[in-house]
Amino acid sequence: QVQLVESGGGLVQPGGSLRLSCAASKNIRRDAVMGWYREAPGKQRELVADITGGGSTNYADSVKGRFTISRDNVKNTVALQMNSLKSEDTAVYYCRTRFPSGYTYWGQGTQVTVSS
Repeated sequence: QVQLVESGGGLVQPGGSLRLSCAASKNIRRDAVMGWYREAPGKQRELVADITGGGSTNYADSVKGRFTISRDNVKNTVALQMNSLKSEDTAVYYCRTRFPSGYTYWGQGTQVTVSS
């Protein structure tokens, strides 16, 4: 069992920045993919970005050029730097880890609200 704990959400004005962090309770093997998803009110949960242990990244088109995902394989953490935030980025953001076996773990979520 792996526990994922997110931090860093909050309220920010349009154009501002936030950094989300996620810490795993156990060692995460390099062959696991870590990532961030978000769920806005009335919408399905969607991928924001993910990263392999080797550092390969994948981003949703809506956040390319604005968000950057990073991972520390020693500290078992994954972070999401969010710049140029827009109102449509408002959502609950979830950290996820998926192992090659299919086992998937989710964090409890952290609220990000972009509003003036």
